[in-house]
Amino acid sequence: MSRKQADHVCPPFIGYFLLANPLRRLLYTPSSIVGAYVSEGMTVIEPGPGMGFFTLELARLVGASGRVVALDIQPKMLKVIAQRAERADLLGLVDLRLIENDSLGINDLKGKADFFLAFAMVHEVPNPRQFFKEAFASLKNGARLLLVEPKGHVSEQLYKEELGYAQTAGFRVESRPAIRISRATLLVKEKGT
Repeated sequence: MSRKQADHVCPPFIGYFLLANPLRRLLYTPSSIVGAYVSEGMTVIEPGPGMGFFTLELARLVGASGRVVALDIQPKMLKVIAQRAERADLLGLVDLRLIENDSLGINDLKGKADFFLAFAMVHEVPNPRQFFKEAFASLKNGARLLLVEPKGHVSEQLYKEELGYAQTAGFRVESRPAIRISRATLLVKEKGT
């Protein structure tokens, strides 16, 4: 299944109103969603970070000995994250990468990442099969990927397809965390795979 990216990507102007809106915290608290999976010293990959709603919290959680690799195809999104991270004195913990439509650009991270956050963005990816393959390759054995999609935007059918691609890549379902108005699955890269 290949999808045309331009039809799915959230434009930056929407990001200001939806993704960076302080009212979003009424629905989601970044620390309550990722806090159980991320700790000091970890390397975390976050594709499609929007305006950095999770990025800054992830940077706080990994601390000075860790790093957050934020990937986006839109330079404006990365620019906003850089500004926000600088104001929060977290810029040194965030590796901002402009990527292409057909790759996550993380070959240098093969087997090095501890956690991968795919929050409300896989439905925007033109090739989810390739996405999960690259995500799987980036993670250490035993590392986790949290897949979350908004219920109102992603049908149960599409979510099942995404999970199928993840499982084909080698992930195993570990649990189904409860996240408001979302479909969520915690996936794990089995040791020895």
